[in-house]
Amino acid sequence: MKIALLGLGTVGMGVVEVINENKESIEKRSGQAIDIKYILDIRDFEGDPISSLIIKDFDTIENDDEIAIVVEAMGGVEPAYTYAKRSLLKGKSFVTSNKELVALHGAELLEIARKNKVNFLFEASVGGGIPIIRPLNQSLTADEIYEITGILNGTTNFILTKMKEDGSAFEDVLKEAQTLGYAEKNPEADVEGYDSCRKIAILSSLAFGEHVNYQDIPTEGITKITKEDITYAEGMGYVIKLLATCQKQDGSIFARVSPMLISKLHPLAMVNDVFNGILVKGNVIGEVMFYGRGAGKLPTASAVVADIVDAAKHIGTNIIVFWNSEKVNLKDKKQVKTKYFVRLEKGVDAVQNLVKEIFGSVEEVQSLSQEYAFITDLDTEEQFANKINRLPELKVVSKIRIEK
Repeated sequence: MKIALLGLGTVGMGVVEVINENKESIEKRSGQAIDIKYILDIRDFEGDPISSLIIKDFDTIENDDEIAIVVEAMGGVEPAYTYAKRSLLKGKSFVTSNKELVALHGAELLEIARKNKVNFLFEASVGGGIPIIRPLNQSLTADEIYEITGILNGTTNFILTKMKEDGSAFEDVLKEAQTLGYAEKNPEADVEGYDSCRKIAILSSLAFGEHVNYQDIPTEGITKITKEDITYAEGMGYVIKLLATCQKQDGSIFARVSPMLISKLHPLAMVNDVFNGILVKGNVIGEVMFYGRGAGKLPTASAVVADIVDAAKHIGTNIIVFWNSEKVNLKDKKQVKTKYFVRLEKGVDAVQNLVKEIFGSVEEVQSLSQEYAFITDLDTEEQFANKINRLPELKVVSKIRIEK
């Protein structure tokens, strides 16, 4: 079985390493040897034994009938999308770890694969080394999935864990994460929640069978979380996690990415450091947890190679994936109900009475000096926003949702 690899960065190198290291077991599982014939990369890798496989032109891959599987490890939407489409139309299966590509074009590429009796596989695009796509598509098909909630980004989970353990400020832990290689030089995709947003869009689309556009998902990152927020959470028996969730609510589908206060008894509360956790709820199976390293060279490469093996075992047969291109109209975020933890600067006299006049019954929280903190009752986002806007003379220090 001849394959072509697009991109020889961190994940691409990992794919080569896994194929070479586990060659014998991969051959047993796939029923044949898996050999890399071409590697498409702009660099030459002079002096490296792999340099003999390097090519610069995708046309060579597209027009070589020996190539049955194309593996993309380049990242970004283009030219990955163009190469995916050309590969599938040529009757070659396409394997990717590219969450941007899958979130944006997954439904279309799956349909092209189906029509051409090949496969578009993307296990590594959401959980890295954590198997979640295949279980959703195969193992949990007897269930009616009504919620998926997860910690889908190791960088932000590392930052929040270190803030909790060390009492450090966000900016200091971010610098440490960058030094350790957990965060990019430009960390925006991670800390603003965009990475998690694309991943939950993919999971939502697979769970509910219709296309969830990641651009429609309300998304907030962790840049406003302070060490004081962490201290409050600890005192209340909570931890703060960046959660990505999709849920069926009142006959519609809701999705969101935001920092959440969750009880220390919550299944995701003990998912720390760079680890990810995904909680799936079904009407028959109940709750199922998936846990592991959500990123990294070898965990991600392991999932990519598993897809290569799957594609090799299904040559000439399309693996059915329920994800059509019909777009889901997500539930209006204003109508979603939640509780909030709110911190106010005292600012004015009788702040306690003013809050109760506007919010009604609240749960007061033991506060830092010069602050008044409380937990609201369950309310819609719209009603909460209207109430918080009636406190113009009071500075809102922070407001964080609470997982109900």
